[in-house]
Amino acid sequence: EGMAPPQRILFPPEKICMAWQQRQRPGAGLHNLGNTCFLNSVLQCLTYTPPLANYLLSREHSRSCRQQGFCMMCVMEAHVNEVLRFSASAIQPWAVVHVLTRIGEHFQHGMQEDAHEFLRCTVDAMQRACLSGSGNLDISSQATTIVHQIFGGFLRSRVTCLSCKAVSDSYEAFLDVPLDIKAASSVPAALEDFVEPEQLDGDNCFKCSKCDKMVAASKRFTIHRVPRVLTLCLKRFEDFTGRKISKVVEYPEYLDLRPYTSQAAGEPLLYALYAVLVHSGGSCHAGHYLCYTKASNGLWYKMDDTCVDGRGINTVLRQQAYLLFYVR
Repeated sequence: EGMAPPQRILFPPEKICMAWQQRQRPGAGLHNLGNTCFLNSVLQCLTYTPPLANYLLSREHSRSCRQQGFCMMCVMEAHVNEVLRFSASAIQPWAVVHVLTRIGEHFQHGMQEDAHEFLRCTVDAMQRACLSGSGNLDISSQATTIVHQIFGGFLRSRVTCLSCKAVSDSYEAFLDVPLDIKAASSVPAALEDFVEPEQLDGDNCFKCSKCDKMVAASKRFTIHRVPRVLTLCLKRFEDFTGRKISKVVEYPEYLDLRPYTSQAAGEPLLYALYAVLVHSGGSCHAGHYLCYTKASNGLWYKMDDTCVDGRGINTVLRQQAYLLFYVR
């Protein structure tokens, strides 16, 4: 509604399988290859993303891949198969470390990097791999790759003129939702703040096409098309200093996204938590990353580099979360 339909469907949505196709205990831990805990924790969260893992375990991508040289989907497919299919207690993720600068040119092996930035660059690289060879596609068609159909959604920005009440909508694709936590003590409260209307006035006035002049207006973001997998980034690091906001922010095991969507009335849109990425330390330039993930057997595990140990949901929900992963 309100958005142009795609001219091409790059991956049939009915082929995306949301539930694990096989139940097993968790796969291998990951050796730290020199300040690579940021990479290890992100890779584990992606590995236990059910629709992505199902697709990569089928090896469908590599069978039809035409890319010469670096392809992030091929790299991830090999990695996920190695972690989940082999019985080693830990593997060395060299396949990913060797292509760090292809994932993001500013990444350097041996440097502690930001896990959210690495996630963003990795998913972007997977999206580019899915688009390679597809020529100039419209925005709606680009959103039909398997990657975007799993992680992507659309935000609607609605500006309402306070004089004539005319409405102007624009849409933008997203792969995760950044949440300001300075004023919020829980994820639902941070989502409330995210969709709270913002007044545009003074220097920040809006040019209304109906009034044909600069006017005071109200602007509101809502989630217009919900993703299959919702990734939330709690903004724990100050923009300029990199200093960390270490407060407790509560997050639920089950989240109803409906109140934060463009169609706020309707059936609940329920999401279940399946991975939590945690940062310990005082700033984004130091410290340690680890994660908690839910394996295909339905049990939770703490994944800290090579160590993979069972944990209860109460422990999982008490972490100082940085990234939260929910599945529809």
